[in-house]
Amino acid sequence: MVRYLVTARVKAGKATALRRAIDEETLGRGSVAGDEYLRNMGDAREYDDGRVQWVEVCYCATPLAEERDYWTEHFTLEKVQDAHARSRCRDENGTEPWSCGDCDCSARLEARLATRGHPFLTALKSRT
Repeated sequence: MVRYLVTARVKAGKATALRRAIDEETLGRGSVAGDEYLRNMGDAREYDDGRVQWVEVCYCATPLAEERDYWTEHFTLEKVQDAHARSRCRDENGTEPWSCGDCDCSARLEARLATRGHPFLTALKSRT
């Protein structure tokens, strides 16, 4: 499990479908990640250049292996990078397996993101 900083852009013509999926709480339906998609969108930030960023908790050996198909339906993923140093990850270094769900390792990053750009959901709703 690792936390990733995801940078993406909403695909042309997909904003309305994405908003509907969020409003109807069907985004990610069928995924083992469950409500993580809705939490991600609630925390996501959009920048003036159209980039959207959020921190994603991923339990896959390959980054976003489970989530990628759900995200790429609506987004073009530009960058998926570690949200913090893996050497300090308690799950990765074996000191606390499955710790990512309740870990605060990316709290500083998430707090910094919350001060940048605009809330993504507000921006999405204003253009659909």
